[in-house]
This record gives sequence, C-alpha cells and structure tokens, in this order.
Amino acid sequence: MKENNQIRMYVRIKELMIDYIVILLYLILLLIANLAFYFLVLGGVPEFTVFQSQLIATFESVLPIVLIFSLLDYKKPYGTYGKRKARLKVQYKTPSFFRSLVRNGIKFLPWQLAHIGIIDGVYTEFTTWPSIVYTNAGTLLAMILLGMGLFRKDKRHLGDLLAGTQVVPLND
Repeated sequence: MKENNQIRMYVRIKELMIDYIVILLYLILLLIANLAFYFLVLGGVPEFTVFQSQLIATFESVLPIVLIFSLLDYKKPYGTYGKRKARLKVQYKTPSFFRSLVRNGIKFLPWQLAHIGIIDGVYTEFTTWPSIVYTNAGTLLAMILLGMGLFRKDKRHLGDLLAGTQVVPLND
C-alpha cells in the first residue's frame, strides 16, 4: 500500500459523483419496478410494518448495491463505473471477493444506518432513540469515511483499512 497516495480530491469527487448517479439510476428503476408491481399486481401500495420496511430497504437497495459494487471492485479492471471513468482502481494486498465485500459493506454501512433511523422515525415521528441514534450514526460515519478517503495521505477509509485495499490511479 502507498503511504502517500497522489489522487487529487477532484478525481475522488468525480468518482463518487459518477457512482452516486449509478446508484440513483438503480433506485429509480427499483421504484418503477416496485410501483408497477404494487399497482398492476396488488392494486395499490400495501401498508408495511416497520420491520417489513426495514427488510425491503435492506434487501432491495443496500444489499444489491453492496454486492454489485463488490463484484465490480473485485473483477478486472478492479473498479466501479466511477473509478473507471476517473481512471482509478482498487488495489488489494491479497485479492479476494471477501475483502471487496468487507470494503463495500463498510462503505455503505452509513446508508443502512440512515435507513434504519429514518424508517423508524417515519413510523414514530422521530421520538424514539433508534430514529435519532441510527440516523445520526449514519451521518457521522459517512462524514468520517468521506474525510478519511479525501484527507488521509494514503486516501484509505475504514473499509480499506479493514479489507487491506487501497484506491490508486489506474497506471499503478
């Protein structure tokens, strides 16, 4: 791993924005598919419990994105669409899909924590500790991961440190 990774901040932000657009496109397609199913098959949107809403958010959005991004980071050219466009790749101490899964699981953990908190808050008007704690924990962890990736000399965030990975320029 490089101690002084020379990736410029605008390159990382470009990568993040492209990957964000990819995720948004996935979520828009997911919304269209769900609405089509609800209205064409079920005749309307059913009422869900908090637990059912948590499961839907986890299994339809977070887990598929974690798996897709893990697969893209693990397979050559070792990067998501954003990394490819920004001419970056994920470098591994020892390549394995498990390492990629750990890296992306940590990277998307703030999103899942925010889902947990916001969904609970929608059902409880944000008056319970889970709605407050999980939402704020997700936001705080996202800021920590972003700050680590942008401002550490090696540009590694917590997921990279735990997985033994590093985002590097494509020519390395």
